[in-house]
Amino acid sequence: MMSGSRLVSRLIIFSIISTAFFTVESIRLFPDSFDDASSDFTEAPAYQNGLECSVLAKNRLLLACDPSAVHIAMTLDPAYLRGTVSAVHSILKHTSCPQNIFFHFIASGSSHSSLAKTLSSVFPSLSFKVYTFDETMVKNLISSSIRQALDSPLNYARSYLSEILSSCVSRVIYLDSDVIVVDDIQKLWKISLSGSRTIGAPEYCHANFTKYFTENFWSDRKLSSVFDSKTPCYFNTGVMVIDLDRWREGDYTRKIENWMKIQKEDKRIYELGSLPPFLLVFGGDIEAIDHQWNQHGLGGDNIVSSCRSLHPGPVSLIHWSGKGKPWVRLDDGKPCPIDYLWAPYDLHKSQRQYLQYNQELEIL
Repeated sequence: MMSGSRLVSRLIIFSIISTAFFTVESIRLFPDSFDDASSDFTEAPAYQNGLECSVLAKNRLLLACDPSAVHIAMTLDPAYLRGTVSAVHSILKHTSCPQNIFFHFIASGSSHSSLAKTLSSVFPSLSFKVYTFDETMVKNLISSSIRQALDSPLNYARSYLSEILSSCVSRVIYLDSDVIVVDDIQKLWKISLSGSRTIGAPEYCHANFTKYFTENFWSDRKLSSVFDSKTPCYFNTGVMVIDLDRWREGDYTRKIENWMKIQKEDKRIYELGSLPPFLLVFGGDIEAIDHQWNQHGLGGDNIVSSCRSLHPGPVSLIHWSGKGKPWVRLDDGKPCPIDYLWAPYDLHKSQRQYLQYNQELEIL
């Protein structure tokens, strides 16, 4: 975990150093021919377990079901691959037991094999499995939102983790692709979900919860009564600890789908992609996790890629939710100051000039 002041110090130094080397040339986000993606990245360092780590199965098939391993689920979208690679790199770099982590990646069928090949090339010792997401399960339930990227079927894969992942996986951390982790992910994994709670996430009760739903929703008592006897708060679905056994028992995927059907077939009750159905199903009944595990909103809002600063306090996970993504802004030569904290984890060859400064930043 890093203090806010230490991160700011690193940010200032990185900004000064990179100014002399940064080129404004626009770099493509992913290759035109995705079969060549592995050649666009440098190989990550081989991270080893510390002496205090439990010895788990080295066989990846066995580790995929081992409850002693840390299980992380992420989507694999070609447009966000650079972010995913950086997120994985940051997790491995900061955890005490990198060999005890198993990654569950979800991809669309058309890019499944090439994405798996790329990950194996960048992280030769990484334990992972790539699952194919059947987009037809959700495609007809998606209604247009305020940003086109939020309408991608893969953005809804988080609602189907209990069905996509093997039934032997009883607990998982779900992470968006636009995050970096600067603390030991084991700490997040060990957070308890009390009572019958199914998910844990940082809550933001100061946010205006009513704005996440339309007047059509709030004026319909049959619909809005879902929050009766609850005190719901906004939470961001880009960082969640999920008890998949409880999810399966509660059949929460069907409950999310039911709200999507109302939105699609009956009346428009929200505007913001896959988030509102989660709020409708889980709002007021989640395990509140410390805000340090999701310093989100750093990509601006869903319309404008504006620059924002870290919130006060300790930082364990930094999240570029919103329209602006650090790799895009860096490539365009218009980075926000906060984007320089993402750059050291970038393994894309177009950003090698940033990687050479990792050692200098580490001593701060």
